Formats: sequence, C-alpha cells, structure tokens
Amino acid sequence: MTEYTDHHGPEGLRTRGTVVVVPGRGETRATYGRFGSRLAADAYRVRVIDAPEIDADDLTGSLSRLGARLADAVEGTVAEDGVVRPVVLVGSDAGAAAVAALLNRTENSESPAAWWPDAVVLAGLPGHTATAGRTWDDELDARTSCPAHRGTLTDDSQVRRGSLNDAVPTALLTAAYDNDVDIPTLILIGDADPLADHNALGRAAKSLSRARLSIVRGAHHDVLNDLQHRSVAAETVTFLETLRNELVPVIAVESSAW
Repeated sequence: MTEYTDHHGPEGLRTRGTVVVVPGRGETRATYGRFGSRLAADAYRVRVIDAPEIDADDLTGSLSRLGARLADAVEGTVAEDGVVRPVVLVGSDAGAAAVAALLNRTENSESPAAWWPDAVVLAGLPGHTATAGRTWDDELDARTSCPAHRGTLTDDSQVRRGSLNDAVPTALLTAAYDNDVDIPTLILIGDADPLADHNALGRAAKSLSRARLSIVRGAHHDVLNDLQHRSVAAETVTFLETLRNELVPVIAVESSAW
C-alpha cells in the first residue's frame, strides 16, 4: 500500500508549490481528502503522509523518523525541474506539534535537512491538558460540527476512536510552543476548540518573527476540516500566495464598509 496520498493540480497548469500534510491523532490520510483537493485545485502539489507515531520515551527517535518520512515525501515529488518550491508543511493536532518540534530541533543541527520547508502551517495545536470526552460522540463534538466531516471520520474504519484522549507528550508540546524557527508560520485555531490553549498560542505567535495567528470563528479542533473549511482553505491558499510574493499581501483592502 502506498505511503502517501497525492492531490495534483489541474492538467496543463504550472505547479505553484509543494504542500506536505501531517495528520494528527487517530486520523488517516483520507481525513484530508477535501482539504488536499481544494489546495490542488489552485495548482499546488499536495501530498498527505500518515500520522506520526510519537513515543514519549523516545522523542528523539520519533522526530528523526518523522524527518526521514518528510524527506522521502518531499523527494518523491521531484519533477523535471526538481522539487517545486515553496515547500510548505501543514501539521494538524499532534502532527502540528511534531512538525514544530522537529523544525526547532533540526534548525539547531549542524547540517540543514533536505526537506527543510519554506513555511509551515500549524493547525489545531493542542494544549497540555484538555481531553475530548469519553464517547465517540464526545470526540466528534470536540472535533467538528461539519456533518460531512463527521461522516468521513465515522465511516473510516481506520480512524482510531478515542485518540484525542491520548496524552501528547509534554516534552513534545514544550518543544512546539517554545519553537523559535525563523520561517513564515501560519497558526490556525478554532475559537470553539476545546483542546486549545489560546493564551499559549497567542504567546507563541508573538514570540515568532514571522508568524500569523488566525482565529476561525465557530470552528472546533479539526480546524482544517470543520464547517468553515472553505474559508480555512482560502486562508491557507492566501498564505501560500503571500509566501510566493515575499510575504507581501497580494490584496490590500483600501476601504470597506464591513
């Protein structure tokens, strides 16, 4: 079975960048079918990998294995002119924490990683203590209010139910929140996310030199796939386009009555 799920842009259009998606606890690659398709429709090459397995007793090994998988994933997208940049990592939930911790660890190493991204999106970064409840309905309520996404999760036999109650290793979260990597970062969080530590996210965003914290109104923990998924995908594409324009917004609002 393939290790990745790929979403390609429309035939005949030049690829605008490479996006690698890292799922969170209990999720499968199929969880991000809708999100990947939306970004691919705007001519981005999207590759979704399996959720990382994080061993609290071997955090260094866990992050090293994630780094190797990211290297394989990025190198596997090579076209005639090489990997299409910018390369952007999108992590969700514990996947976001793992990506942030890995970047922090790798930046301080002696040699840069071949998969080193031009930017990162951290979505639904969890807090230290919150849990999703005891039942599957409780977990769904914590994740999303989108009927389609609830159906996707429920119908996927590979989704691991109860996973949001699995503790994210403290050392991983500490490394993620203390991340000071100097690359453009978009942090996405729902204002109705019961697993989020909004104060900690605000502090983390302010500590980064090139970060944007976007709050999605009414969204729950699965902020990339909740009821507001169209707007969230648009915010992500806007970030990708701004990145291609040296972080200068393509559109500036001069006057607005709303």
